[in-house]
Amino acid sequence: MSATRAILVLVQTFVYHIAYNPPNPSPSKGRYHTEELYILQIAPLIFKAIQILSWFWTSFEILHYVKNAALLPSSLAPILTDALICPMANPTILPTKAIRATPVFILGVVISIIGSYIRLDCFQALGQMFTFDLTVHPEHSLITNRLYAYVRHPAYTGSMLLIIGLTISHLTDGSWLTECGPLTSHTTVLVIWAAGWFWTACVALSRAQAEDAQMRKLFKDEWKVYATNVPWWFVPGVL
Repeated sequence: MSATRAILVLVQTFVYHIAYNPPNPSPSKGRYHTEELYILQIAPLIFKAIQILSWFWTSFEILHYVKNAALLPSSLAPILTDALICPMANPTILPTKAIRATPVFILGVVISIIGSYIRLDCFQALGQMFTFDLTVHPEHSLITNRLYAYVRHPAYTGSMLLIIGLTISHLTDGSWLTECGPLTSHTTVLVIWAAGWFWTACVALSRAQAEDAQMRKLFKDEWKVYATNVPWWFVPGVL
């Protein structure tokens, strides 16, 4: 494992972390769209769980690098063995070659950084109105500038990019999860890819529809003008 991968995996996990730290607590009143499927309602909890898990596998990737670069203190070297850090390793692959910075991994990091930037810009644009649960703020207003001038739900665009970035970085060859961890089976990886992307898309679509309906009620003619000028949900000219 190279220092490049060790640094980039840390950067990727950090940008995911800040993108899924709620900028404001959800108020007890004003929530809507509470009738959606429970698996979609708990999206904030699932994204939080992914946040925690990403730090877990990042820690093992860093340990793998530190050990193979002979940077471990002598007192820890006997404890942090290859069997502990890389328990599911393929015996035909050298430990130093198992985890590596592939082009796909680097692409995933770049996608994650873009996704995080989009979400943070949405935090800034909405200010106190941005909560992870769908709520109407007492002083709610229709935001039509910044990224909202191009698509109506850029925060969900950012979420989907973050999930895509994580999966192609860590559910492909060269990652700790697939080379050393519990996801050495290609079938398992494909199932997680499909389930993760499908669930994320369902969350985004369900919430986008609910937000559109709520904003239409609140802002009426102002909303109609905005929706006409900005017809796209997530990607300009595509969707």
